[in-house]
Amino acid sequence: MRIGIDVGGTHTDAVLLDASTVLSSNKTLTTADVTSGIVNAIKKLLEDSGLEDSHGIDAVMIGTTQFTNAVIERRELCPVAAIRLALPSGKGCPPLTGWPDDIADAVGRHVYTCHGGFLYDGNTLAKVKLEELDKIIADIQQRQIQCVAISSAFSTMDATPEKMMKARLQKALPHVRVTLSHEMGSLGLLERENAAILNAALLPFADRVVSAFQQALQQLGLRCPMFISQNDGTLMNTDFVKRFPALTFASGPTNSLRGAYKLTGIENALVVDIGGTTSDIGVLQNGFPRESGQVVDIGGVRTNFRVPDVRAVGLGGGSIVSADGKQIGPQSCGHKLVSEARVFGGNTLTTTDIAVAAGYVAIGPHAHSLALPDSLVQQALNTMKALLDRNIDMMKPNAKPVPVILVGGGAILVNGDLASASETVRPEYAGVANAIGAAIAQVGGEAESLMSYRSLGREPALEQVKSLAIKHACTAGACPDSIRILDIEETEVPYMDGEVTRVRVKVVGELNALSGSREVTA
Repeated sequence: MRIGIDVGGTHTDAVLLDASTVLSSNKTLTTADVTSGIVNAIKKLLEDSGLEDSHGIDAVMIGTTQFTNAVIERRELCPVAAIRLALPSGKGCPPLTGWPDDIADAVGRHVYTCHGGFLYDGNTLAKVKLEELDKIIADIQQRQIQCVAISSAFSTMDATPEKMMKARLQKALPHVRVTLSHEMGSLGLLERENAAILNAALLPFADRVVSAFQQALQQLGLRCPMFISQNDGTLMNTDFVKRFPALTFASGPTNSLRGAYKLTGIENALVVDIGGTTSDIGVLQNGFPRESGQVVDIGGVRTNFRVPDVRAVGLGGGSIVSADGKQIGPQSCGHKLVSEARVFGGNTLTTTDIAVAAGYVAIGPHAHSLALPDSLVQQALNTMKALLDRNIDMMKPNAKPVPVILVGGGAILVNGDLASASETVRPEYAGVANAIGAAIAQVGGEAESLMSYRSLGREPALEQVKSLAIKHACTAGACPDSIRILDIEETEVPYMDGEVTRVRVKVVGELNALSGSREVTA
């Protein structure tokens, strides 16, 4: 049995699964401290399911927006020393270039550049100068900085400079925590470096979040392992989260996509997750989210995290409807829906009021007394469908109609079929699809590198990247015997000598509850 929890900005959704059977589920308001909301949700799950005790629970999976919100709100971020090994190149774009002032101030603007790194063809850009490294280490010690992000040019091809700097730093300052850029992102020095800096800034907060979650489970007598959802639809154990908290960014939409697949069995479809404020439209490919190929903006900072390709539309259960029904959103009541919507005694006309007036659902103490003109209701319904159809068409892989799966608490807003869909599917338990997605998630690993097929040969080169991806999955908590290759991407890089190919491998495996954080060599 597994418990899946997804903590959103408005609601915390929870589900208890026995294999593939839903024993109980609930949707509660997210609390300010998050942890008490999780405790309440799990208590209600256990009560509703009739379980006499919690010893039968094998694992708890949690999807959380806390780390994303910390970046967006500029809170809980610690000072970071950003070290780049790339001189003599890159002087014009030092670390933190392009960052909004408030978040750059939050991480301290402690920037260091030194010689090192590689060129695109694998040749050395510049030799590392040890005296430069020692000078940087002395300054970090003087400033008492506890977290460090290290990047070097083309470290995804050869990370030796980053690893050497880390080893030298931690020998002098064993307490310092380090994030290496090649472990966070792919090609693109600035974006990869930004990802490493954000991750390093979140490390102390990650300790507190994981500790709070663990204490919440202990209060409930749960002694099973806990896992956190990451942004590619897979899980990581608590030790892995403490090292890479930034990998949780955009895990909410990912959980909804995976939950939609689990509830319907449809591997290739568009998923529309309608929440309280927005609708997230994503694409399922072979049961997993299609990843975005774009640079990802996190709180105004350009990064190259792997995140699902999701389009957010200003349509949710709390979206405000104009007097003529021709304009819906993007303004929303959000979590104030239960006090401001007309069905709850408020004065704001929302999409939830429209759904109640249309007879789609009966919620709110004033549902039976709600009186809206039929023309307004019909116009608003048409506006909602047109808005979704237009954005679904923009997310399709091609012009052919595809199945559309509606999930989320706001799925009640849409009745009948959508013109943009070959079929419109509304699965049972659609309202907690995100929690189900968290509960059924597997553990994943990914590796990317530039490989020379001429010098290594194609198969040995692929095996090298596969082995690294498998090692990452095992470290994150996967059972080695269950790991399978999910995707292999090979992209030729024509301007390089030696038949260089960009190789990216993604693997998934089942949970190994006893694996902990131990390193496994593939």
